[in-house]
Parts: sequence; C-alpha cells; structure tokens
Amino acid sequence: MTLEQFHVSGDTTLTWLNGGDTNMDGGAMFGVVPKPLWSRKYPVNEKNQIELRCDPVLIQAEGRNMIMEGGIGRGRLSEKAMKNYGVTEESSVEENLSDLGLSPDDISDVLMTHMHFDHSMGLTKETAEGRKPMYPNAVIWVNEIEWEEMKNPNIRSRNTYFKENWDAIEHQVKTFKKEKEVVPGIRLIHTGGHSAGHCILNISRGDREIWHMADIMPTHAHQNVLWVLAYDDYPLDSIEKKQEYTLPAIEQGAWFMFYHDYKYRMLRWDENGKEIVESLLREEAEESE
Repeated sequence: MTLEQFHVSGDTTLTWLNGGDTNMDGGAMFGVVPKPLWSRKYPVNEKNQIELRCDPVLIQAEGRNMIMEGGIGRGRLSEKAMKNYGVTEESSVEENLSDLGLSPDDISDVLMTHMHFDHSMGLTKETAEGRKPMYPNAVIWVNEIEWEEMKNPNIRSRNTYFKENWDAIEHQVKTFKKEKEVVPGIRLIHTGGHSAGHCILNISRGDREIWHMADIMPTHAHQNVLWVLAYDDYPLDSIEKKQEYTLPAIEQGAWFMFYHDYKYRMLRWDENGKEIVESLLREEAEESE
C-alpha cells in the first residue's frame, strides 16, 4: 500500500495512515438533508450506509512526529460492534509507521479534535499484559471540555465516550481551553458543535493554509454550511463555525484535509466553492476512477 503524502513547506509533511474503515448510516451523517440531494455528492450502499475512513495523519514538522486523530485501532471492537459500525478494515498504523522508518515510540504529540470512539480507539492497544498506550512517549492534546465529557459522559454521549478509550492514556493527556499551538503554525481551535469540546486544526506554514474541519465537515460533501450531522450535539454551533472558518478559507484558496472522506485526502475549491480546482486523492479512489 502506498501512503499518500503532501509536502506543505520546508520541513513540514503530511502522511495519511490507514486507521480503518467504517460504514455509517447516510441519513444520520447528513441530518435533515434529503437523500436525493446528498446521495448525488457521496455514494451510498444498499444498506443506506456511506463509507467513512478513519485515517490518522502523520504531521512532521519542527523535527517532531505528530499524529492527528487515532483511528479505530485493531482488536478494540466486539464482533457485534464491528457489524453495527460497518467496519470492513481495522487499523494498520503500526505497519505504516514501520514503512516510514518509525515506530509508535517516535510519536511526540497526538492532536485530537474530539474523543468519539471512531477517533480515539486507536490511542490504546490490547496486549497480553492488558490495555496500554499506543504512543507511550506522546503528549495527547485534548480540549478540556471534551476531556471532561469523555470521562463523565451524559445519557447521550455515553454511546461514544468509552472508559476503555481513556483509562490507559489518562497520564498522557494535556488539556487546553480555546486554542493550542502545538508547534508554530499548527494549532487546535475549539469550536464545539459536533460535541461540546470539538476542535478543528489549522496548519499555516510557509505559503500554505490548511484546515481540518474534523466532524463539522467530515467529508467534502458537507461543505454546505447547513449540511450538518444528526450526530451533532449542537448543530447550530456547527453551522456558525462553518460560516466563521470555512467560507473565508474557501475564498482565500485554502486547502481542506480530511480524516473520514472516502475519496479525498485534501482539496481546494475555487473562490466560490463551486468547483474543486486541486486535490489529493486516496490511492484506491484514484484507481477506481
């Protein structure tokens, strides 16, 4: 498997790793948007499910190896859960890192936009000695609101915040309030919306401006500010933050990167957001065209 890479500038490179594949209900992923509209923009299977990759991004900058998001891990879900979440592939992040001459021990920071199960399961692994951190030497950056809800979920969020995804990494977690610049030009920004502590990621290095809108715009088909998820706890906040960050970035010609998109790793729209003018495709998606 070839790993897709994008050279940002200078010493900064993005590499997509294989964090596993899920297939989730399309109606839930597009909320109140009618299926005849969203299905024109994103393929759907006979079970009304859409493919959602869970692929962490290795960010190399300032001599550090950072990972954004955790993937779904391997051996972390029961057979029933695998079926419910439409898992067709589990993580091979360790093998990917090895192909790059790295190991999980070499990761210095993990940048989490939020801690829902499909983003956080790959932060730990099951071993003969019990559950252990996947990245034992890393600082795991999480918004403080998100971390608090992760540990104390409510009646709704307990279906995605699991103790098994935080108990082995608690000592590695560092929290922040509004914003955290991990290295110059790479920062997590609190938005709320999808969850109370949800964050987006901005990379501004050299002449590149890159946004990862995480799950307030999980795929390219969610570009419309009104197309938000039924999974969003605060959908009006998702809409507001998409207006605040996405629209100006499109006008300025910024890149958008994705964790979940079945087809695009990154893309850039024209200033009106009508046409994709430049993109980096997933290898499998490129071969299927």
